[in-house]
Amino acid sequence: MPCRSTSRCCKPCGLSKRTVLTHPSGSRSTAIPPLLAGLCLVLLLVSCKKQARQEAVSEKVVARVYDKYLYAEDLRNIVPRGTSKNDSLTIIRSYVQNWIQQQSVLRRAEDNLDDERKNVDRQLEEYRNSLITYIYESELVKQKLDTAIGDEEIEKYYNDHQNNFQLKNNIIRVLYFKLPRTAPKIDKVKNWYKSGQEKDRKQLEEYCYQFASDYYFNDEEWLLFDELLKKVPIEAYDQEHYLRNNRFIEIPDSNSIFFVNIQGFKIKESLSPLSFERDNIRNLILNKRKLDLISEMEKDAYQDALQKQEIENWISNP
Repeated sequence: MPCRSTSRCCKPCGLSKRTVLTHPSGSRSTAIPPLLAGLCLVLLLVSCKKQARQEAVSEKVVARVYDKYLYAEDLRNIVPRGTSKNDSLTIIRSYVQNWIQQQSVLRRAEDNLDDERKNVDRQLEEYRNSLITYIYESELVKQKLDTAIGDEEIEKYYNDHQNNFQLKNNIIRVLYFKLPRTAPKIDKVKNWYKSGQEKDRKQLEEYCYQFASDYYFNDEEWLLFDELLKKVPIEAYDQEHYLRNNRFIEIPDSNSIFFVNIQGFKIKESLSPLSFERDNIRNLILNKRKLDLISEMEKDAYQDALQKQEIENWISNP
């Protein structure tokens, strides 16, 4: 408050006669000495820092990198329910450390890039648009895509696009199994696996279920020859020549005997059989339906906007 004395030193308030100033309007006011003003500023800064620190504590800051803060609230829901205390701490510590690393790199990038390169608004907008569109298309496909595909449709697609179904690898129909050298009745096994009779096949399967360490009897389906080579130590440097000249194969090693009956084969670059391509064709048909569904949606969205007169184009066509 203004000093009441105008002639003597105002000891109680620390002000003197020199502190009495006259306002341009004629009123009198007191000026604060520079030392006292500086002291007030220091006290204000200390108070602000103390308040900021108190606010940080109240908001439970868990990490800081430059002017970026990570709060306890940000860690909510990063730990799955049912996680043990020790595992929860590990997950949280890893998350915080990753955040610190990310913010450190981000600050380095911001300090070293010019404003033009740091302007990512356009890229973010394009990414946002692409992401929203993708999510909508995925929901549309999930709700409306017809996934029922009959055998006739698959066969028609195969016959109409046979040029697209050339084999890239050699394939076989095969029966094979692996027996220990000590297995009983090996002589009978050699006859069974070569026989085409149903009773011999049944005896062989029952025998392999009991004694074989590995076997494959699904000889109605086509298999990549390379898959067999992973199972059986066949030396086939020229696969085509080997397949043309070998059907029944017996390969012993120190502990086992491998038996192979190649019941059919097709050489790469020949027409792939329908049974080998069936799943592939099913996926091709589904993908075409998906693209058609999305294309129809895009056309419908455009026409809808036109009818509502919500499209204006100020760049005329040539």
